[in-house]
Amino acid sequence: MKKLFPKSLLAVVLCCSAGISVRAQQRDTLPPPPPGRPQTDITPFTLSSPQQFEIAEIAVTGTEFLDKSLLLSLSGLAVGDKVVLPGDHFAKAIQNLWGQRLFSNIAIYITKIEGNKIFLEIELVEKPRMSSFTFKGVKKTESDDFITKTGLRKGQVITDAIEQNTLAVVKKHFAEKGYRNVSVRMEVKKDPPPAINSATVIFWVDKGHKVKVNDIHMVGNYALADNVLKKKMKDPKETPRFTLYPEMADAWVDSMATTDDYWKTKSYLSPTRTLQKLNPYFRPNFFANAKFNEVKYDEGKEKLIAYYNSKGFRDMQIVEDTLYPSAKGNLNIELRVDEGRKYYFGNIIWRGNTIYSDTVLSRGLGIKKGDVYNLELLNKRLGNPPGPEGGDIGSLYMDDGYLFFQVEPVEIGIRGDTIDYEIRIQEGPQATIKDIRIAGNEKTNEHVVRRELRTLPGEWFSRQNLIRSQREISQLGFFNPETIGINPVPNMQEGTVDIDYKVEERANDQLELSAGWGGYIGLTGTLGVTFNNFSLRNIFRKETWDPLPSGDGQKLSVRISSNGKAYRSYNFSFTEPWLGGKKRNPFSVSFYSTYQNPNAFAEYYNQPVPNPGAYFRVLGGSVSLGKQLRWPDDFFSLMYTINYQRYKLKDFNYFGLEGFDNGVANNLSLRLTLARSSVDQQIFPRSGSSFMLYGQFTPPYSVLNPDKDYKSQAIQEQFKFIEYQKYRLNAEWYVPLSKPSGSDHKSLVLKVAAKFGYLGRYNNRTTLSPFGRFELGGDGLSNFAVYDRDIISQRGYPVYYTSNPKLNPESSGPPPGYSGFTMFNKYVVELRYPFSLNPSSTIFGLVFLEAANGYRDFKEYDPFRLRRSVGVGARFYLPMFGLLGFDYGIGLDRIRPGGGLKDAAKFTFMLGFEPE
Repeated sequence: MKKLFPKSLLAVVLCCSAGISVRAQQRDTLPPPPPGRPQTDITPFTLSSPQQFEIAEIAVTGTEFLDKSLLLSLSGLAVGDKVVLPGDHFAKAIQNLWGQRLFSNIAIYITKIEGNKIFLEIELVEKPRMSSFTFKGVKKTESDDFITKTGLRKGQVITDAIEQNTLAVVKKHFAEKGYRNVSVRMEVKKDPPPAINSATVIFWVDKGHKVKVNDIHMVGNYALADNVLKKKMKDPKETPRFTLYPEMADAWVDSMATTDDYWKTKSYLSPTRTLQKLNPYFRPNFFANAKFNEVKYDEGKEKLIAYYNSKGFRDMQIVEDTLYPSAKGNLNIELRVDEGRKYYFGNIIWRGNTIYSDTVLSRGLGIKKGDVYNLELLNKRLGNPPGPEGGDIGSLYMDDGYLFFQVEPVEIGIRGDTIDYEIRIQEGPQATIKDIRIAGNEKTNEHVVRRELRTLPGEWFSRQNLIRSQREISQLGFFNPETIGINPVPNMQEGTVDIDYKVEERANDQLELSAGWGGYIGLTGTLGVTFNNFSLRNIFRKETWDPLPSGDGQKLSVRISSNGKAYRSYNFSFTEPWLGGKKRNPFSVSFYSTYQNPNAFAEYYNQPVPNPGAYFRVLGGSVSLGKQLRWPDDFFSLMYTINYQRYKLKDFNYFGLEGFDNGVANNLSLRLTLARSSVDQQIFPRSGSSFMLYGQFTPPYSVLNPDKDYKSQAIQEQFKFIEYQKYRLNAEWYVPLSKPSGSDHKSLVLKVAAKFGYLGRYNNRTTLSPFGRFELGGDGLSNFAVYDRDIISQRGYPVYYTSNPKLNPESSGPPPGYSGFTMFNKYVVELRYPFSLNPSSTIFGLVFLEAANGYRDFKEYDPFRLRRSVGVGARFYLPMFGLLGFDYGIGLDRIRPGGGLKDAAKFTFMLGFEPE
């Protein structure tokens, strides 16, 4: 067949950016070709006589950046395909390519026909690509946020979807801030040559005015007051505004301001409460000037319905809500409600229960006939769904192995305003634990995690044991407590359950490193390292060192500290938490050595030294062994500790005792510690309590030698073997004040603590030891541990102060005759809130109130004469360095007449631990 179209083109289908339109033509000729294409005179087919052709060649033109073979594949056309003309093959190809949203124009042309062979050209016009983009009318921080959320990037094809997505992101961002009339316009500017098919995109943003809620008008509420309902709908962070109704209120205020009633009332009420007390038209407006947030508004309506339901109005519904502008352009909301009638619980019948009697279940449910109807409360008491705190019917069954337990409350009758219920129970069989699987412990050996679990293969399933296991894993300190996962996998056919534990390792080894030049004392510094997941058994296996063998849950600590010529200290400790590997029997050993030179300053400056060669040396160690108790419960533990210190003094008098500046003193003691801890985690406890009581006793040398006159001997001889008895009591409680919120379960926590200490003699024939006493004040970071003294911090006060104000200097040195305290009281109240619970940087802030005091003897002791302080602080837990703390405390009893808070304030710092 001869060429029908030399150097010419026949338009078959043309598709522009306005869309695709394919329909059958009801005439005998094809439509004319587009402008610029020559008209052909002869066609081998008509609409009334279609013919079949074979595609011989396909050319793709007009693309700059896209792969032509890929585009051809996406079109669905291929060389060798049979097509019928006229037909819909080319229309489908255009639809396939158009769906990629990469082109502004697509056309398919027939370039040549030879016999039954057809040659095609797919002409594409690519949409331009973004060479750059910017947001106008917004802050840079907002612009950066929009770029992140929209995923915009250079080189991206400019499509309608980009504009729509950007518009949605920007509107959502500003809607959360109270802007309801946001407009976004995308402007595309083609780049001049030599740029190829690229453009600059500008997003013009006009956020408009912030829309605030002026007021909410409630209509149809007769049982519950407007203000109560508004309070339930509002964001707890919003503070209420107050409004006077009606206009006569202004005149009323003017008249009342001169009456005796106003002034009498004001004397014991705040101004706001005074107006409310005296003026019935004065009401709080919980929404005045609060920004409007549509999401929170919908949540508020849900809260409103839930609150009505909890008060017995189960049929309550919001009939209509209307939003209209106020005179100042803000938003008024009118809510029209239908309360319905108030309902009460009637008879509650139990069905299907064989394990527990109706009486036991009714007592656990805690809902009686005649109580106000509350379906949410009913489901909560039934454990539907199970709550984390337990105490419901579901927990009662699941703690006894009934994992397959199901409960369904069914209304069986409504008599007027009374609803009868039948509680249908399917107890199911008790589930036996089959397999325990642990995942995520990349560093910690599996047996370390497994030995902490309260869920053991072969035992009955227990929900309470699951919760306890989660706590024990968290208490290890090796894993992120926020991501510990527990997943029971039940198998009802076999009556078994597998339990999957998932943990996330976190760094918990700590490094302490500091250095400096201290002038007269020379080079100072501290080098300390603590490995909290050490493995002693792998100490000789070189391949396990990274940097030391780890994974067995043991603790190894080494610390060297020096203040040049003035002071140096060496400390070593090791702890095995499960001695023998079968029971929680913690075993610890520690050794330490210290040296102190009181003449370092004088020697450096060549000043006269009254006692050349003076020093104070301590060599000590301890061994302890503990065991977990079963009674009163298994949160209790008992610890036995043997301590020994050898003190050597040469011309060194620190203790305020005449004549005690030379000699050797030996301190051998036994400490018995009874402790109980149920706190949920180590770093930021949210719940639970901690209790510790210990008694420390040296051998009663004076009791064993009743005929010896100790006080007639030299002081060095009296303290050759130190004698005392010592008692300490610490108690702490953690109470969550808000429900956990956010993905990391942040909540406000109240901490309450009380502490007490006493040091005494066995009899009056001896001099009370200067060792083992208490130091009170400061931040707890001191060298008093050298002298075997307990350091009790109090924020806002210096280290040295006593219950006698005349002996309280503002200097750093001790007052005359000061030798430490033999008794103390301390009480603490803290409000804590976490800013970050990330395991790599846990941060929380706090405000505190403290009251404490130290006493030299029983005659001076008065538990109600306390030094008070208030302040704020922050805690930072960094795995590499442990706990860092900063507190700013104001000693209220340090405030002097005419003085300011600055003179009574003290900034304290803590490192590595929470001070006592």
